[in-house]
Amino acid sequence: MDLFTAIEARRAIKHYSGNDRVSEVDFERMMKAVLLSPTSYNIQHWRFVRVTDPQQRVRIQDAAWGQTQITEAAELIILCADTQAWCDKPQRYWANTPAEVQSVMLPMLEAFYQGNGQLQRDEALRSSGMAAQTLMLAAKAMGYDTCPMIGFDSEEVADIINLPPGHIISMIITLGKAAKAANPRAGQLPLEEVLFENSY
Repeated sequence: MDLFTAIEARRAIKHYSGNDRVSEVDFERMMKAVLLSPTSYNIQHWRFVRVTDPQQRVRIQDAAWGQTQITEAAELIILCADTQAWCDKPQRYWANTPAEVQSVMLPMLEAFYQGNGQLQRDEALRSSGMAAQTLMLAAKAMGYDTCPMIGFDSEEVADIINLPPGHIISMIITLGKAAKAANPRAGQLPLEEVLFENSY
């Protein structure tokens, strides 16, 4: 599918056909595309929990106030982020660059994030957001549907998936084949209302 067609066609799908599955080949292709998403300093904060256990899905559905797409969708992916990835063996992020590049980038990375918890969290969420969009567009281009979700008790879901300290949940993404099309777009703001030049 053409990229712009995928952008236009991608919608948040609430009802999935429970009979459709995502092949492992397709799933891996999507996830490998996600790994090409941009991150600051190449930190790659994202962590993905693919929930395949039906009982665990039910528990997460309860934590998501009963939303049926949690159990109906072929795939359930909890998109998490490691807020401390900036200091977790950061040489990995620049392993394929010359030593002189590493000698500049690694101290710069540390100076930028150290002691700034808000920036660490914000950056992890920015990275997760870009990864989520990559996943949703890749899925649409391959003929699948998705729904990004924030309607859930994040503490309860974190407990269910044993989320480690220093990690946050940015969203849940359901993935599969739509059983029911999304409603018409509710109302897009015109470009001239949201685009400014040089200043607000």
